[in-house]
Amino acid sequence: DAADQRHQLYVQWLSAGASDPDILQLDVIWTPEFAAAGWILPLDRFAPPADSFFPAAVRANTWAGRLYALPWFVDVGMLYYRTDLVDRPPATFDELWARAEAAMREAGLPYGLVWPAARYEGLVTVFLEVLGAFGGRILDDAGRVVVDSDAGVRALRAMRDAMDRGIVPRAALTWQEEPVRFAFQNGQAVFMRNWPYAAPLLQDPEASRVVGRFAVATMPAGPGGAPTAALGGSQLAINARTEHPEAAYALLEYLTRPEQMLERARVVGQYPTRPALYERPELADALAVPPARAREIVERAVPRPVTPVYTELSQILQVRLHRALSGQQEPQNALRDAAREMRALLRRVELYPDAEPARP
Repeated sequence: DAADQRHQLYVQWLSAGASDPDILQLDVIWTPEFAAAGWILPLDRFAPPADSFFPAAVRANTWAGRLYALPWFVDVGMLYYRTDLVDRPPATFDELWARAEAAMREAGLPYGLVWPAARYEGLVTVFLEVLGAFGGRILDDAGRVVVDSDAGVRALRAMRDAMDRGIVPRAALTWQEEPVRFAFQNGQAVFMRNWPYAAPLLQDPEASRVVGRFAVATMPAGPGGAPTAALGGSQLAINARTEHPEAAYALLEYLTRPEQMLERARVVGQYPTRPALYERPELADALAVPPARAREIVERAVPRPVTPVYTELSQILQVRLHRALSGQQEPQNALRDAAREMRALLRRVELYPDAEPARP
């Protein structure tokens, strides 16, 4: 079940040229890596209905202009909020900070907002959402590093200011998703950034103190940007060495049919990757979140940089983000150093464009 262990196992199999397994379940950030390595088949010859899926999920599975995997189910970052403490979700980060501080005072809660800020991939997904809210990106459309833009610095400063003001606890620097969920579930926080899996767990009357007293929304916007949700989820790809490509695609096509996605939603609560299904009445009974709200958040989803070396880029960024949030570096210096190291990596693997982006 651990994604990093599954990735390591896949790399061992595929780099050895194994023809089995025929089909691979990939994390959304692995598709370009496996495609560039020649480990998975492009799906063009099967003519998959790409326009039936959320566009962000299709972009995440496209490398060098070709689709290499089909989105199986989608995951997105979302903002949870206490409906008994705030009357509506915040539209901006300034409103989020103000509402969090006011509710902390009035309800005597220790935390205004909890989110995962340990040095791991989850920190990058949170930063991606704040970054998008301020109008920034990690890489631009040409693949150039722009994380150290003015928007990037403003986004990281906003994250650190929230910790300095006591809205986000410093303990979050060691938290991944589950400690974050426990804090919100135990009634200690006004807001929480987490993934959809938390919603049904928060409705468990034997374990949760916030049953019936929370809702979800998109993360708020900031100056110059828009509400942004980090795209997650699983994809289905075909081993390039399979001896049964036609049968493998037949299974992919079957597993991504509307009726199969509705069943997965009903049985395990996973979000379909086909927008049309969010209008189906069956989905309302299957998801712990109203389908219209879920679709609104998914439509704000943004993939992490689609590149074969995303894992290495993320590791660089994790270190610098964590140093900035823990006070070891100023946000501007941290992002400057991260960008320099990321550019060096991309040049080393010959993936960096020659021309630098124009600066405002």
